Amino acid sequence: MNSAPNPGGPSELVLATDGAALTAAWLMVKSELRQGLRERTDLAQPLIFFVMVASLFPLGVGADTEHLAQLAAGLIWVSGLLAVLLSLPRLYARDLANGTLEQMLLSPYPLAGLCAGKIVAHWLLTGLPLAVLAPAIAIAFGLSGQALLILALALLLGTPVLSMLGAIAAALALGARASSVLVALLVLPLYVPVLVFGAGAVDLWRSGVDPTTALCVLGALVLFGVVLSPFAAAAALRISLD
Repeated sequence: MNSAPNPGGPSELVLATDGAALTAAWLMVKSELRQGLRERTDLAQPLIFFVMVASLFPLGVGADTEHLAQLAAGLIWVSGLLAVLLSLPRLYARDLANGTLEQMLLSPYPLAGLCAGKIVAHWLLTGLPLAVLAPAIAIAFGLSGQALLILALALLLGTPVLSMLGAIAAALALGARASSVLVALLVLPLYVPVLVFGAGAVDLWRSGVDPTTALCVLGALVLFGVVLSPFAAAAALRISLD
């Protein structure tokens, strides 16, 4: 396997083409999943937050099933978005504390590949469970079977984008004072299109309109993020650690 003396130089692109980036991403995913499963309390916090917040809305809004169904997609998406936001400050914090980030910069593997692995692992540990839990919670809002399917599909497409954007914001805010607040300020405006199209897909179906366009936009955002987010996160890490 080739090595790259300068992770930010042209040799990083060479490594990416011969599979080093995929290897780096796979190794990072395995490492993050093992670490996440060992720290079950930290892993469960965003999920518990999501379930509690989403479950409280029917109690606060009222028992009108039709009214709840109209609000369901937006409320569940906002709850999921906040749950993802809660998990972002820890994305790099442990690595910064134990010196792993410096080793990542010096690693022969492309930093973008390592960042891609972190993004994938974050989605597997946070976004995917949210997408699985959401339909069960949405039943309390009176959504029908087709609406539940569209909601789950929208979350499966939208939550990876939340992880990608969150990884970039968390890297930029790394080591800053009140980093949690800074991450929120950076990432919440970028989450708005995902929220609009994610919640809008269910609302379109309930209005009798084909939600395919909204879902395709989410899919396009995923593809766009897959191409650019690892490199943007890697650049943000270098800026924060310089």
